[in-house]
Amino acid sequence: MDKGKIQEVIEKQVLTVVQAVEDKIDDEISALDRLDSDDLESLRERRLHQMKKMAEKRNRWISLGHGDYSELPSEKDFFSVVKASDRVVCHFFRENWPCKVADKHLGVLAKQHIETRFVKINAEKSPFLAEKLKITVLPTLALIKNAKVDDYVVGFDELGGTDDFSTEDLEERLAKAQVIFLEGESSIHQARSTAQSKRSVRQATRADSSDSE
Repeated sequence: MDKGKIQEVIEKQVLTVVQAVEDKIDDEISALDRLDSDDLESLRERRLHQMKKMAEKRNRWISLGHGDYSELPSEKDFFSVVKASDRVVCHFFRENWPCKVADKHLGVLAKQHIETRFVKINAEKSPFLAEKLKITVLPTLALIKNAKVDDYVVGFDELGGTDDFSTEDLEERLAKAQVIFLEGESSIHQARSTAQSKRSVRQATRADSSDSE
């Protein structure tokens, strides 16, 4: 495909996206124009109700220890935590460098994702749990939903195989397991996703150019 054709395809795609966005905005404006004072008051009350419910949720999460990354002193505490919170990320660790790397990222994510409880427990001091959950490699993250272990992140193999992975790499893995939500994702994560999309477009364009040559 020659460069002129590539440019034409890109322009058509851009125009299609722009038109779709404009149509959506027009629909939203039309819907607002049709609202009367009663509708607006109803919307306001519904929004206030949603905000109140979210505030109540946040307060409950904070009361359960969400927002902090803390160490559990005993195996008994593990069972208390997973029963109290719908979503838990538990880091089974020992005192070594890879586990300290995981600690750094989990500490950041605990603050960003208050909807999930982030904890760690010393695997060497928790033989019953380690055996029950088949923890053999450290670090291992147990991803727990509704009091059941749903998934594991074992070592760093899924994060590039080295200890220099980013917090966003781990965030994406946890989101894939649906143990965290990305509605509250950081601007850093958003910027990274945008950069990845741009790279994909550039790579696709280069591939098309190579084919035409």
